[in-house]
Amino acid sequence: MIWLRSGLYWLGMIVTLPFYALLATFLLLLPPLPRYRIMASWAKMMVFWLRITCGLKHRVEGLEHLQIAPAVMLCKHQSAWETLSLQLIMPPLVWVLKQELLKLPFFGWGLRCLSPIAIDRSKRAEAGKKLMEQGRDRLGKGFWIVIFPEGTRVPPGERGRYQQGGARLALDLGVPVVPVAHNAGEFWPRNSFLKYSGEITMVIGAPIPTAGRSSAEVNREAEAWIEGQMDRISGVGPCHPAKRGNAG
Repeated sequence: MIWLRSGLYWLGMIVTLPFYALLATFLLLLPPLPRYRIMASWAKMMVFWLRITCGLKHRVEGLEHLQIAPAVMLCKHQSAWETLSLQLIMPPLVWVLKQELLKLPFFGWGLRCLSPIAIDRSKRAEAGKKLMEQGRDRLGKGFWIVIFPEGTRVPPGERGRYQQGGARLALDLGVPVVPVAHNAGEFWPRNSFLKYSGEITMVIGAPIPTAGRSSAEVNREAEAWIEGQMDRISGVGPCHPAKRGNAG
């Protein structure tokens, strides 16, 4: 049944993605926030479809910590689930991502419509300047900025190196950092066709002040909080190494 249910989920994605990708080309004529809200409806629909087809639900702790002006969010990255669900859970947001992703057929067209901060990591000096300029622009337009500090998806039970770029950006922009932990990789492993039923837990932490602090200090505090929460919420899903080995 898990193969059938997962197949139905992917079928829904394959059928709807081209339509939204074509829609994105017309939405580029709209201001950023209206086109974001229209395009984000696809992600919300796919999260609902995931619940219907695969029985994969989620719950969120700490929503009260989002009742502030737009800030920088440092989020654990285990799965594709959070890239969809954050659009349902969060206020309007943008991601910092690799420029190459915008060139992908269909998916890249939709991404472009969501006003991401796309950087070329091979040009570090230029990327840093672009991150700062576009970060200030996105905050001014009412968007939160989401950064995955480990840089890539990290399987359940493992821990990547937390880079300081997100904390440094928050310091430069004069906004706090909001840390986020979740265990999505235990139900939707990276690069996996299969989606397992259950309930993902996402935890949103209290804003971490940045004024008068170093990026290293802010980054360490965010990492300690995120990994502490991971210790608390991990180990419940079928794809955690303790249960069945790394399914990613």
